This record gives sequence, C-alpha cells and structure tokens, in this order.
Amino acid sequence: MYTNHVKPRRSASNRLPLSQVKFEGMWGAYQKLIREVTIPYQRDILNDAIPGAVASFAIRNFQAAAGLISAEHGGCPWQDSDLAKWLEAVAYALESQPDAALESEADGVIDLIEQAQQPDGYIDTYYILHPEWEKFSNLLENHELYCMGHMTEAAVAYFRATGKDKLLSVMRRCADLLYSRFGEGDGKANGCPGHEEIELALIKLSDVTGEERYLELAKFFLDTRGTSPNYFAEEAIKRFLAKHTIAPEINYSYFQAHKPIREQTEAAGHAVRAAYLYTGMAMAAHRTNDEGLMTACRRLWSDIVRRQLYITGAIGQSCHGESFSFGYDLPNDTVYAETCAAIGLVFFARAMLDCETKSEYADVMETALYNAIPSGMSLDGKRYFYVNPLEVWPEASEKNQSRRHVLPERPGWYGCACCPPNVARIYMSLGDYAYGRNDSTLFVHLYSAGAVSFSTPDGEAAIRVDTVYPWDGTVNIGVTETSGAAWTIALRIPGWCADPAVTLNGENVNVSDAESGYVYITRQWLSGDSITLNLPMPPRAVRANPLVRADAGKAAVLRGPVVFCMEEIDNGANLSALSINADAATFTTEPDDSLMPGAVRINAPGFRDTTDAASLYMDNAAIRREPARLSFIPYSLWANRGKGEMQVWTRIAI
Repeated sequence: MYTNHVKPRRSASNRLPLSQVKFEGMWGAYQKLIREVTIPYQRDILNDAIPGAVASFAIRNFQAAAGLISAEHGGCPWQDSDLAKWLEAVAYALESQPDAALESEADGVIDLIEQAQQPDGYIDTYYILHPEWEKFSNLLENHELYCMGHMTEAAVAYFRATGKDKLLSVMRRCADLLYSRFGEGDGKANGCPGHEEIELALIKLSDVTGEERYLELAKFFLDTRGTSPNYFAEEAIKRFLAKHTIAPEINYSYFQAHKPIREQTEAAGHAVRAAYLYTGMAMAAHRTNDEGLMTACRRLWSDIVRRQLYITGAIGQSCHGESFSFGYDLPNDTVYAETCAAIGLVFFARAMLDCETKSEYADVMETALYNAIPSGMSLDGKRYFYVNPLEVWPEASEKNQSRRHVLPERPGWYGCACCPPNVARIYMSLGDYAYGRNDSTLFVHLYSAGAVSFSTPDGEAAIRVDTVYPWDGTVNIGVTETSGAAWTIALRIPGWCADPAVTLNGENVNVSDAESGYVYITRQWLSGDSITLNLPMPPRAVRANPLVRADAGKAAVLRGPVVFCMEEIDNGANLSALSINADAATFTTEPDDSLMPGAVRINAPGFRDTTDAASLYMDNAAIRREPARLSFIPYSLWANRGKGEMQVWTRIAI
C-alpha cells in the first residue's frame, strides 16, 4: 500500500552528494562534454594558451600577486572570478567522478591562490597588484566582495568533493577579515557589495564549517543594503572629495540599493546582481526562518515570473546595464538575456525550493536549464553566447548599433568571460537541482535518465530512472535498493503538462491529490517496485499576455519543457515574412539526431508573404500569401549549423 498525501517539511530539499547522482541521456552527454572538453579548454584559456583567443590573464594575475612573476594586473577588476568558477566546476566534476590528474592540476591552482593571499587574509589580485589603492574603498564598482564570494563557493565545493581544506582555509581567513571589517559597531564599516555574491557564498561557508558568524555577516550585508544613509553615496563622496565638489550620481536601483531589501517589490537593475541577491535572501530566510525576508522573496519571485520572464527562462530585458526594465516589456530582438542571469534565476529558484516545496520553482528551473542556459554554449563546448536573443537578423546585428550586442554566432571567449565558466559549473552540479532529500523523502524535481542512491532512516536506498526526457514524456523509476522500511518519494508534476498520469506497479496513483505540484508516495518499498510517469507532450502554440506588446499577434511553439525556434537554414531568409497556422493539431513531430541525439523538430503549416512589387510601400492586394511548411528546432540548439536568422515568436496567420 502507499500513502498519497504527506505534508512536506520546511527543509524539504537538502543536498545529495553529487557522487550519488549519475546522469545519462541529454544531461549525461552535457556533463561528459564539459568534463572532457570544456574544463580543459577553459583551463587553457585561463592560462592564455589558446592562440587567437582573447587574453584572460586569470592565472597570470595570481602568479604576479604571489610574486612569482613581475606583471601588471590584466583584464577586468573581477577577473579572479573566472578562475574561481572554473575551480568550482572542477570540484563538481571530481565529486561526480574522481580524476587524479584533474585533482592534481586543481591542487596546483589552489597552491597558487594560497601563495597570493596576504597575511591578513585579503585575496583579490586587482588590489594586490595595485598596492597604491585603498582596499575596500570602492565596493560599488570594483568587485572585491564578488570575487571573494566566487572563490568561497569554489572552496566549499572543493572541500565537499575532495575533503581537502587548503582553499577552504584560505577563504575562511578571508571571511574572518571581512567579519572584522564589516558589520555594526566597533568601528566596522556599514558597507555591502556593489555586485552581490558574497552573501550566498558566506551562507554556504557557514553551512560547511558550522560557523554562525559567516551567516551573521551574510545577513548583515543583506539587511544593510538600501538603508539610509546609503553606504554607496558615502563611499563615493570620500572617493571623489579630492577632485569634485559633489559625488557622481548613483543609479541605486541598478545595484538593488534603492530600498531596503524587505521593501523592494519589483525586480530591478542588473539582472545577474539581482538574481544573486535574491538567492542570498532566500538562503538566509531558509537558514534563519525569517518569514519577513521570505515574504520579500516571494514578492520578487512573483514579479519576475509573472511580469519579466522570457518564455525561454531568460531574464534581463535591456542591454543598457544588462538590466530588468519593467513589467511586460519583453523585446525579442534587442533583449540582453545574459546567460549568467538565467543561471542566477536557477539559483534563486533552487533556494526558494529549499524554503517551500512548490513545483512552480522547479518549473522555472527546468525551463531555464533546457532553454536559456544551454543556448549559451555551442555543442562543441568551446563557444559561448553572453546574450541570448529570441530573434536574430544578422545584418541588423552588424549594421544597427542598437543590436550590436545581439550576435548571430557564438564567440570563442570574451574579455569579460563570466558566462562560460558559469555554464560549466551549473551543468556539473545538476544533481543539486534535479534531486533533494530530507530524512524521510527523496524529492525528484527534474527528470533525466540515470541513477540515484540515498540514505533513509533505516538504511540505504537507490532508484534508477529510464527516460529520454525532454524528448519524450514517459519516465520510468525503478527501486533498485531499499531496506524494506517505509520512506517517501515526491514526484514533481510539471506545470506545462495538461494530463499527467502516475502508476505504481501498474496501479493508478491519484494525481489530483498532488500538493503544491508534487505527488507524495509513501510505502515500504521493495526492490523491483516501479513508478511510471506519463507526461504527454504534444506540440503546442503558446500566446503571450496581451500586455506583452512585442509578442502581440504571435505564437511560440513548445513541446514539453522545450521551446522551439525557426532558423534560416530550414525556412529560408526573411523569417518575419512567415506566419503560422496556430492550430497545434496540425503540427507534426519528427526525430532529428543531426541536431542532437534523441532531439526532435516540429513541422507546422504556415504561409510566406511575398510580392513582385518594387515599391517600399504598397496596397494589400500587392502582397501574396503562399503556403509554406515551417520547421522548428529546439531553441537551445540554434546557431550550431552556421550563421543565419532565428526567431522564437512567429506571426499567427489570420
């Protein structure tokens, strides 16, 4: 017998070691690519060993800071973070699959970082190599705390993966320095970072070390943000007093510092900064049971997903400041949609899922992980998009200054290369997002082929997942090991699925009893027990809210969690002249392994507008509407077959 209703606990989705989660299928292929290609490629980039690539300077900066070579700082003030994120990706790779050579290489990098650290615990090569500059004098712009945050995340991940604490000790000394410099009273500064990241990193450091002061400092950075007098203004006055009578004007909303965080009602400013801030807020709310902070998180979450979220899971509409703009302003052709911003949204969603087990958070994670994030990396693992548009006209990208940021092809690297190692670290840590557990429950948030082992109060258990998801909606989950004691498995029912079905050993499970989008099945499990989820995923045409002016009169094609797009290579030039018969019953699906093993494309009837007239403007009668067969591929796979037009939203034929 099974019980189909179990009240979830507040701490419902704790971390499973990545060594206990093995992926196959699409996600297994991504992890193999990153482990075998992307991590070595990025290592060579960070060492400036790829001919013709934009110089990184990351390793060189640490060598210079350690006194091993004589060189000026190269790259952006935040260049250290590229190395930190690469190390974090390496840590997840090692936790998933030990590799002595890779571990030895990472140990060498960590030795270098330790050598660069100053006696008081300070570690930031930008300031170490500019000793004439005062440290912590420009938190608004110069990213010290941001870089320290990323290196702290790498330290936590590497300790969890290997048990080695050298980098962890380095970053604990750094965190202790920060604790001595920032906070309330005792001559401490009332500051916070211009680019958020340190907050969530300190919470992770507190989790792994048990040191409450790191959580306390994270909470301080959160709660002091946007308060009056604003620290950023005071800092700017000190910085500019010698040269100016007044400090420069600061756009506080760009830094999410226009109000205290508990009073903010709309997602605003630089999208990556915002997503990292909101993640830290949700993590702090979870660790401290701060309901007021959680209320603010829910409010900001609601604004993003109901007013400012692209259908692909991307955020950040404006290229000006890589920022949110305002509700329902979702342009497709000038959008910024930074890869890092979508990754940050996944972080936020996962942190919210820790606070309360609601499928809406996992739905957004799934959308971004299958669409907005993989579009940021080519299928060879070596080329990357910073910007992820929903419509591309290559000639406009080249000749229209307002679209110069929208590239039709992925470059190999960037001078500001925050996105490539971010993609590596999130895909190597997919187990953190797909599964969670508490003492009695295994939560399945996302579906992918593979195997999972975990502990129950009475012994070890394991399941195997067989599926070709997201290309097909049948998911078979078999129990392969169990103590015979009772435990619970919680299965997310995706919000996109209109007619889900679940069976246990052939017996129907009542899906209507799902609680906040999860079906809870409790039983004394036996090896060989089998659950089948049937999640029908017919192609569907989706409309935007009429308030989204950019998508008025248009439809997007989706199937399951996957967003599809048209490319010029399949449909010819001038995609804007095409229109679709939005009756999804006429859509057909066909496999296309040339795109990716297991992938599908969708074909739909439509029309192409054309004319023989040479005039720029003409009567309606001069336009011919000819039947056309439209072909759509997964958006995540666009720009892998040459340069050309692309669009997600297509006009609906009237």
